[in-house]
Amino acid sequence: MPVGTVEGHGDADAAVLQIGGGPAGIAISIDGNGRRVACDPYLGSVEAVRGFSLEVGAGEMVGLAGRNGAGKTTVMRTIMGITKLTQGRLHFDGNDITGLEVHKRASLGIGYMPETRGLIPELTVEENILLPTWVTSVDGAARLKVVYEIMPELATMSDRKALLLSGGQQKMVALGRALTVGTRLLLLDEPFEGVAPALAQRLSDVISALKSDALSIVMSMSELTHSHTVLDHVWGIERGANVVAEAA
Repeated sequence: MPVGTVEGHGDADAAVLQIGGGPAGIAISIDGNGRRVACDPYLGSVEAVRGFSLEVGAGEMVGLAGRNGAGKTTVMRTIMGITKLTQGRLHFDGNDITGLEVHKRASLGIGYMPETRGLIPELTVEENILLPTWVTSVDGAARLKVVYEIMPELATMSDRKALLLSGGQQKMVALGRALTVGTRLLLLDEPFEGVAPALAQRLSDVISALKSDALSIVMSMSELTHSHTVLDHVWGIERGANVVAEAA
């Protein structure tokens, strides 16, 4: 059962997103007092998320399913702090982090793997993985060791520049980078999109192995081919609002 609950109200006069809750959980809430909840700089001033609700228990893996443009990425970016709320507040474990910078959210244990991977082409695999540790107090050497234990194939290509990697390999690096700081909450945006079947299965295996009571995962996807076996629940989003949620 989810350890936190959320509600969306009416015509999006208020919208709430809560991930986890309770003494053992992670809690994030986005409260909108007006009709526009999120403004994505890549989309312009649009009503990208409206009246959306979500529940994630501590240690749960939850899917956020919807078509392209449904609002999945905006939800992820808003939690990470890349997309700013135009109205309302955002709370993490009961603390208001609405104005908190991205690197400070990372220091709280939130890691983000964008759909576009977001690697710096001229940097090596290892440098890309360590990027979040350069702007946080995270012990880079210790976290790098953990990442290499989880994905030893990254250690074998640690000195290669990101621009020389395949799309699937870049996804692996992006996941490794998210893991360096994402010790409590991982946001994985379309982790299997555009990846060859063999690497997609490898990513699925890695993500499945991450399951623990200490780590919650929110994973967006357009289809469930590689993720249905690892998810506890699937929540639907369409035009920034909820559609039916179901057990995975």
